[in-house]
Amino acid sequence: MKDTRRFIYPRLLFAALLLGWGCAPTAGSLSDASRAAIADTIRATVRDAYDLSKGDVVTRFMSVYPTQGRVVSTAGGRMTSTRDSLQMSINAFWDGVGQYMIDPTWTWQRMDVDVLTPATAVLTAQYTVPHWTDRGAPHVIGGTWTSVWQRQPEGWRIVNEHLTDLPRPVAERLEATMTRRDSSAVHQH
Repeated sequence: MKDTRRFIYPRLLFAALLLGWGCAPTAGSLSDASRAAIADTIRATVRDAYDLSKGDVVTRFMSVYPTQGRVVSTAGGRMTSTRDSLQMSINAFWDGVGQYMIDPTWTWQRMDVDVLTPATAVLTAQYTVPHWTDRGAPHVIGGTWTSVWQRQPEGWRIVNEHLTDLPRPVAERLEATMTRRDSSAVHQH
């Protein structure tokens, strides 16, 4: 009897999971209007959070993540899996680089949202942040960002993400299109 339980119970559990998976709502059960509304909501959430003109940057960046639970983030060859460790990484970026950017503008090139279910979506976006250094030199950072979003009680939030930096030669080509600024004017800014 014990051998039968060891053999049957795991298979019954696996079958139940498969049946449950098949019954879960899918994107196919969403209307085109619902899919578009979810995609528009996620795009608007991202644009608002990354609007550098609104101040309190770290808090705004953190607003796209859940307040509780696991958040997996990979960037710059490093991985974090908690909200606290992600916030430490964002603080380190802002304290070490971001706050020194002169007139930065977060610019979104392409932003694709794939709605997988009524409660899950994937955003893939390209972005650049053109700005000037304290010496008046043009500088660009940016990359590609893929993030998995879940509908949570507080709204759509990122539960997993991967950021790939813009290759330096590409950034340098963009910088070549920007006008150098007088460093004395930059320091007054």
